[in-house]
Amino acid sequence: MKFGLVPINIGILSPEQMIATAQVAEDAGYESVWTFEHVIVPVDYQSKYPYNATGKMGAAPETPFVDPLIALTAIAAQTKTIRLATGVNIVAQTNPLLLAKQAASLDFISGGRFMLGAGIGWLQEEFVAMGVPYERRGARFDDYMVAMKKVWSGDMVEHESDFLSWHGFKSYPLPIQKPGVPIIMGGRAGKIYERIAKYGDGWFIPGAGAEELPGMLAQLRAACEAEGRDYDEIELTTMWGPKGGEESLKALADLGIDRVVTITGSDHDAIKSIAEAHIR
Repeated sequence: MKFGLVPINIGILSPEQMIATAQVAEDAGYESVWTFEHVIVPVDYQSKYPYNATGKMGAAPETPFVDPLIALTAIAAQTKTIRLATGVNIVAQTNPLLLAKQAASLDFISGGRFMLGAGIGWLQEEFVAMGVPYERRGARFDDYMVAMKKVWSGDMVEHESDFLSWHGFKSYPLPIQKPGVPIIMGGRAGKIYERIAKYGDGWFIPGAGAEELPGMLAQLRAACEAEGRDYDEIELTTMWGPKGGEESLKALADLGIDRVVTITGSDHDAIKSIAEAHIR
């Protein structure tokens, strides 16, 4: 079982604190650190956060959300082995060519340690602030997944769609990892299973209890079969709390979960304690 920490970029008091936390995790044997993304946190919003019964995310508007790619670049420069992941970036509201460039560059400077967690987004007010239509965000996301992989191929890019018109260019450096930066799909609603089967290298499973996972994984397996995709290629990541202990980890491993990520904040003692108890 691989272990990760999330989020490494939120609520931090200083860059030194963020980097030190990542270094402690690396020294303790954690495999990865993960970020969350919101460009803004509205003071009030009508959109419903899907992973909390209140419909609100657990962050005040004043909470620091360091940009994920900038945070992970700073961490990459001060670490050697720990993997760097977004969990997840809201791809449907960004410029996919710029994101493809940034992702390739981060993979390049980190020596092939970056994983792009990719999500569609739920916060309509954020899309409005970004100047991006909220409508058709799912179709836009699907198109961006195809287009970004073309940027990472090293070939001349040709991509014409409802959303993009890319022709006759290349973008270097290429990612160190081949055939490109691994894409970890985030979410659990809509066409998530179909999207993972078509475009994903992994799945970041948010807000799911152990009792829900068998049914969810069965749906993913069915989607992979329909797509002609090998289910075993999909790396599975979910949240885990240390209160569950070794028994809960075994249950997740028995389901085929490859990685658990846990929330510790900047509590270095908690990070080390989990490592001593569970990381082999």
